[in-house]
Amino acid sequence: MSVFSEDNLPLDVHHGEMVTLADGTTVRFESNGEAKNIMVNDGFEPTTTLFPGGEFILEASNSNFKITCEFGDCMHIEKM
Repeated sequence: MSVFSEDNLPLDVHHGEMVTLADGTTVRFESNGEAKNIMVNDGFEPTTTLFPGGEFILEASNSNFKITCEFGDCMHIEKM
């Protein structure tokens, strides 16, 4: 599994990859058809589910991060 850090942002994260933010928060996704279940930290329940074109703002590491998903096997995460 590839692990990226906050320093790598903005980034397209693919299935099986994870981003670890400066405060230790981890972000990954699992595909659910065309939707993406966004997982924050080690939980098995999604924090949110994004459909193509959707976005979610994650507050972590004293910053906001915008997560978006489109068709395909990736999510985009960027620091705002």
